[in-house]
Amino acid sequence: MIALRIEDIKHFTSKLFVGETFDEFLMKEVSIVTFNLFTMDGHIRHGYYTEEELEESKVEEFSTWRMVKPLCFSVIKGKKLPGSFQIVLQLSPSGVREFLNSRQIPMNEDQITGLYINIRYEEGKLYCVTGTSVSFFTMDKTLDQEWDGSVKEFLKQSQIEFVEE
Repeated sequence: MIALRIEDIKHFTSKLFVGETFDEFLMKEVSIVTFNLFTMDGHIRHGYYTEEELEESKVEEFSTWRMVKPLCFSVIKGKKLPGSFQIVLQLSPSGVREFLNSRQIPMNEDQITGLYINIRYEEGKLYCVTGTSVSFFTMDKTLDQEWDGSVKEFLKQSQIEFVEE
């Protein structure tokens, strides 16, 4: 786990809330503080959709960031900055599979319960904090180190400047 302080908050939030940079991630949870506290749980309620819609849209366990980003943006836009927000994004199952293969990590994808980017804005500072979760105990930190490196590469490729703290 590493904490990356984002240098240009306006640039980052534009990519997050307006651009497509983070669209393929799944949204696990969101908490936004403005004049109220707004929270969202990213779990899909499968009963809301028909079987055809579930198959057609390839609905996963969580909403994609693309689906909920307009709602989040509508809460934060305006003349005043939000007091704070926290967004937990998770790599999709297909992304986990691709990540494991590209990094040659000898783990089974079903052993990984989450590869996360925790985005936190508070007191005028914005951080991306990496996180991993596995379904078994291990002392091996390869997955953590590779995920940390992958997130840093992703931010650099997305032209997002950061400082590791």
